[in-house]
Amino acid sequence: MLPRVVGSLILILFGAGVLAVAWRGYLAGVLPAGAAGARAYRPNRIDNPAAFHFFLVLYFCGGMVLAVWGILALFGAAPALKLQ
Repeated sequence: MLPRVVGSLILILFGAGVLAVAWRGYLAGVLPAGAAGARAYRPNRIDNPAAFHFFLVLYFCGGMVLAVWGILALFGAAPALKLQ
């Protein structure tokens, strides 16, 4: 099993990465949001504001959950990652 500190750092780094994507998308006005056929789907603030804000909130909440889980796991208040 992975040591608690390593698993916590992985969670915190993934959370920070997701938050960085959300922040860069907020500044640029366009977010990566998966694939639509062969092309990447990238909703922007002007053409599709509902999808842009939906994915912005999704990325923000996901990044915060990962980061907070990592911090809580570091101090033993949440279960650690069970990776082998």
